[in-house]
Amino acid sequence: MALVAGSWAPALWRLCNLLMAAFFALAASVQVVYTIPAGLTLLVGLNPLVTGNFIWKSISAIHILFCIMWALGLGYYLLLHTRQNILHEEEGRNPVGGRIQLAIAIIISLFPFISWIYIYINKEMRSSWPTHCKTVI
Repeated sequence: MALVAGSWAPALWRLCNLLMAAFFALAASVQVVYTIPAGLTLLVGLNPLVTGNFIWKSISAIHILFCIMWALGLGYYLLLHTRQNILHEEEGRNPVGGRIQLAIAIIISLFPFISWIYIYINKEMRSSWPTHCKTVI
């Protein structure tokens, strides 16, 4: 049974990466900053062994470093200048082994799509959005 169950796991990992690449590509159509994660996850979805490549590791590490520095800078700025709820600020909206890791990866991969559908369908939640958010899509 373990041999049969393990045979679908690599395909499921690739599917998760391809789903996240699609999500980042959709996000990149709105904000260009998501093109690097879209490209990296697409490469992993197409060829999982690419993560051992020096160039892929370097681009990934540099991107993570810039994201951490940007997040810390935004956090500090928002801490000093927030006038209302942080989710109404423009910066506040801008966004593990074995079977448990695979389940977590599936949940993480599907969460953006499910939450977007929930928010889009929930009219009460959309009514509290600022006006510039109501005209995005």
